[in-house]
Amino acid sequence: MQPAQRQAPFASPARPRLSLPRILEMNLGFLGLQFSFGLQQGNMGPIYSYLGADESQLPILSLAGPLTGLIIQPLIGAMSDKTAGRWGRRTPYFLFGAVLCCLGLFFMPLSGSILMAVSLLWVLDAGNNITMEPYRAYVSDRLNPDQRQAGFLTQSAFTGLAQMLAFLTPSILVGFGMNQDWVDAHHIPYTARVVFMFGAVLSLSTILWSILRVPELPLTATERAHIEAQPKGAIATVTEVFSAIRDMPVAMRKLGLMSLFQWFGMSGYWAYVIYAIGRSVYHTADATSSAFHTAVLTNGEVAAFYNAIAFVAAFAMVPLVKRMGPGPLHAACLACGGVGMLVMPHMTDKAMLFVPAVGIGLAWGSIMGNPYAILSNAIPAERTGVYMGIFNMMIVIPMLLFAAIITPTYKTLFAGDPRNILTLCGGCMILAAASVMWVREGRVGAMALAEPLAA
Repeated sequence: MQPAQRQAPFASPARPRLSLPRILEMNLGFLGLQFSFGLQQGNMGPIYSYLGADESQLPILSLAGPLTGLIIQPLIGAMSDKTAGRWGRRTPYFLFGAVLCCLGLFFMPLSGSILMAVSLLWVLDAGNNITMEPYRAYVSDRLNPDQRQAGFLTQSAFTGLAQMLAFLTPSILVGFGMNQDWVDAHHIPYTARVVFMFGAVLSLSTILWSILRVPELPLTATERAHIEAQPKGAIATVTEVFSAIRDMPVAMRKLGLMSLFQWFGMSGYWAYVIYAIGRSVYHTADATSSAFHTAVLTNGEVAAFYNAIAFVAAFAMVPLVKRMGPGPLHAACLACGGVGMLVMPHMTDKAMLFVPAVGIGLAWGSIMGNPYAILSNAIPAERTGVYMGIFNMMIVIPMLLFAAIITPTYKTLFAGDPRNILTLCGGCMILAAASVMWVREGRVGAMALAEPLAA
């Protein structure tokens, strides 16, 4: 079947245009979802260390996210493409994933062993991944092509805001009088317990708000007939995933090389930046020391800062896309992030950490918006869900490669020093910037779609 034939059933009439406040409401659930991801980035490594894990084990212990993403997102995407129930195509997956995420967040800071923490991380990441892919497809479903750039960059802005709050909340609690060294019997600080339980409430409530305030559009008779004619069941779902990979658009294939370097770099940065700060600024590698607790809080403040940069940059990028196109703009932002990661390990003063964080924030703000703007205009409408899921495979495979490469070489090739990992990550981000310039498909279309937004 040719691409044009695939698109025909979903060549529906123009969708109702949404005002900016409504676009913000439809993406509010991303605030809770990304608050959860922020908590993982800032706390899972330390939680494992508090429970006795070695630094070299961190990539392996964090495989729940990549593996659940690799398996769940393409399957959920294909399933949601073929769902036509009374609750909509994407909404049932939002709700189920949000409940799992809520449970994982609530119980995580109560972990009494590495095994318990790993098990809860699998529950948490399963929930996040069940929700994430349909959420991106929902934006593409709900908005006209000329509003999608605003939709995805709004998601990027909420990502920056949510993760800024997730990283900063423990320092705020300490500022209000909580003792950073007040820990439970398993060395997990009570600040982590408070912020994880707050995240559990936030993740569920914001997603409920979005789907109630901006519900999915009802399917047209043609769309419903097309969905109902598709084969159902597990075999059909897996077959659809492999079929979509076979028919993958050229632009999406080219984005794969960029994703390889981009997500290898980001996963390494998230895994080891706290430990790098602990050594370069606070001169400690002891996870049970007060100095390490300070390093965790410092990383939270730095991460909150770069997520604030990402939040502002996401909105600033809307008119810039018109002038530069999403590809060149994304390349420039990735290069800034790479320079920031190269410089970060050499900062020996807390205040100086915020300088390279500017570049990392620009990269992060672009990562969560521009690639999806290119992608959404290159894939057939009725396969949006499965292709968004497959694109997530391009995110998680580099994370799996990171775990496979770093775990056995951390103490030898990298001398057991997390600062060397950050240097590697910076180089990967610069390679990602060079790679994205290879993606020329979709640039003109994306720039044209940005003109009404800039106006």
